[in-house]
Amino acid sequence: MSESFIIFMLPGIFLLFSILIAIYRFVSGPSIPDRVVALDTVNTLVVAVMILIGAAFEESIYIDVAIIYALLSYVTTLYIAKYLEDKEVNK
Repeated sequence: MSESFIIFMLPGIFLLFSILIAIYRFVSGPSIPDRVVALDTVNTLVVAVMILIGAAFEESIYIDVAIIYALLSYVTTLYIAKYLEDKEVNK
């Protein structure tokens, strides 16, 4: 293994471990807002992994995809928050 591969491997393992922790929180979250925050955390970490892969392979397409994914993740979080707010108001 080359030294540059190890440099990208260690943060990748850390990010994957963090994603597993966030998925556990998503599955075991006691309330819906906790699960939404965990899902948003997973999305943010996936964006970080995409950027890391793009830097490791020196391919800009991964970074472009990460930007689009981050934008869609943000919009989805806004829609979920609006849905939960409307659901609580209509109770």
